[in-house]
Amino acid sequence: MAILVVLLVLLFTKPGFSQKTDSNNTNVIAMRCGRNTLVNQQNFIKNRNSTFRDLRTQLLDQRLLYARAQAISSGDSVFAAVQCRNYLSTDQCVACFDESVSELLICNSGNGGFISFDNCYVRYEDYAGFYNDPYVMADADQTPTLTCGNESASQPTVFNQVIDAFLSDITKATPKTSNFYVASTRQITSENKTVYMIAQCVEGMAQDSCQTCMNSAYDTLNDCFPNTQGRFFHLACFARYSDTPFFNVNQTIDITNLLKGHSSSVAVIAAAVAGGTVLFLLVLLSWLLYRSWKKSKKTEQEFEGAVHYNYKDLQLATDDFSEENIIGKGGFGEVFKAVFDDNNVVAVKKLLLTHNGAKEEFENEVMLISNIHHRNLLRLLGWSVEGSYLLLVLEYMPNGSLDKFLWGTKRGTLNWDQRYEIIFGIARGLAHLHNEFHIKIIHRDIKSANILLSDDFKPKIADFGLARFQPEDQSQVRTKFAGTLGYTAPEYALRGVLSEKVDTYSFGIVTLEIISGKRSTEVKSGSQDTDYLIEHTWKLYEKKTHVKVIDDTLNLNQYEQEHVMKIIEIALLCTQSPASSRPTMSEVVLMLQEGQSLGKRKLTRPTFVNNQDRRIHIG
Repeated sequence: MAILVVLLVLLFTKPGFSQKTDSNNTNVIAMRCGRNTLVNQQNFIKNRNSTFRDLRTQLLDQRLLYARAQAISSGDSVFAAVQCRNYLSTDQCVACFDESVSELLICNSGNGGFISFDNCYVRYEDYAGFYNDPYVMADADQTPTLTCGNESASQPTVFNQVIDAFLSDITKATPKTSNFYVASTRQITSENKTVYMIAQCVEGMAQDSCQTCMNSAYDTLNDCFPNTQGRFFHLACFARYSDTPFFNVNQTIDITNLLKGHSSSVAVIAAAVAGGTVLFLLVLLSWLLYRSWKKSKKTEQEFEGAVHYNYKDLQLATDDFSEENIIGKGGFGEVFKAVFDDNNVVAVKKLLLTHNGAKEEFENEVMLISNIHHRNLLRLLGWSVEGSYLLLVLEYMPNGSLDKFLWGTKRGTLNWDQRYEIIFGIARGLAHLHNEFHIKIIHRDIKSANILLSDDFKPKIADFGLARFQPEDQSQVRTKFAGTLGYTAPEYALRGVLSEKVDTYSFGIVTLEIISGKRSTEVKSGSQDTDYLIEHTWKLYEKKTHVKVIDDTLNLNQYEQEHVMKIIEIALLCTQSPASSRPTMSEVVLMLQEGQSLGKRKLTRPTFVNNQDRRIHIG
């Protein structure tokens, strides 16, 4: 067993994280120092220490258990947060915070860091996105950390059954509380023991993200059974169980009402306490049969990380996939709005297997994005298969696709600030796919119809059916064309040469659409001007009159016009040929963020492909 525990700890420990323990209940579960260096590291450290002082003051003066702080002077912004377990007093919380800060002071050469103790969690970064989306990570992977105790229960069968049911209840209840925190106890009568358990998600995150993290906690902590202690840490949540008290019995939360609608665990506990050997053998046999069946299902085997939805539940939530619930069409199927009994709203993308390529696109989308989490990438929540139907369950975006706001029914309703944030958000999402995830992903079909908008007009890149991995050892690959002409880079459309710069080109076209309110392939009717948007923009740029590209519905002042003209130039830079003359998306993010001009870069006339705006596969 000791060897198994060591293997488990090694399995879940990644480079860049450190683990250590001590005896005074201040165990360091995980720690990371940022790897990206900054231009003015000294000023960044100064701002970081300022946020630490601000956090400590908030904890003490306002008697908080969760606080945020930021210091943004001199352009070296630092954003920080601390969260303590809810069973702590203010003094205990501050003591844990002080210990965290003393450890984090060694992080003097990177752009952020975090540390998690048993009792608290502190994180700081040079961006604020992690406040509401803790999964956002600029320079490290998101592998959970698991630590298991070194003592095994005296009756492993009974212990496993009780703790499995207990952990299931806790992880289901936590996302349903107002502060994403649960502490509870459960008796193991046959061993005359009480097990203590807590679970906590980062405050401010979305409920579905909390549930996702709790699901991961449940699956991972099972690997500790039958050890009497276990801890799970992720950037988004923390869970712990122990047969040794680490909070007072009067600090527990009644989760009975939170579990209504879920199967009760009372029968499981009763059977476990009675030592139900027969039941255990039946459960074990069922589990083995299920594992055997699961391995025979290739689709399910490959979709680790995505939740399987029952087809009938989706059918009911979409009113039998009624026309009234259709919110989008295209590609290989339709997208429906789905409302579950708990008023949770999702989008369901229904693909027909009878269409050539549908199954490949379905599997590709599930495998690529089931574990990607970024504020500007649409979340895949789950999947389902029923006969010839393949279904993807996705985040629901109330405002639909961007194109409706540019030339559709809602044209002219976006102001310049909103349009800039959309441009910036798309750039950040692509930069994450290209450089910040552990593998490089090329989307291949960036266009306004594939940019969805949240209720506050934050953009999310959608439709990863055509996305592809790019091998680390290759700067480009050759493949058959798949995308939308009018948005696609010429080297890819004409010669099948694929690299991340294909997405950069498409981003440039979409940016021009956002600024102009016109389709990339739009030609003025009744006019002698037959130029598409990119060529029209270039001709105006040559005359230094590209201010005329700006959408007529925008009423901009002089400063805003100058800002827009700079971004038009960045968009043109993104469409340069050859591909090597285009910037990376990380460079684009920096240029947008800092309002940079082109500097010494010289623009040349972009190459483009004249064709209809249509989705096409060329064999």
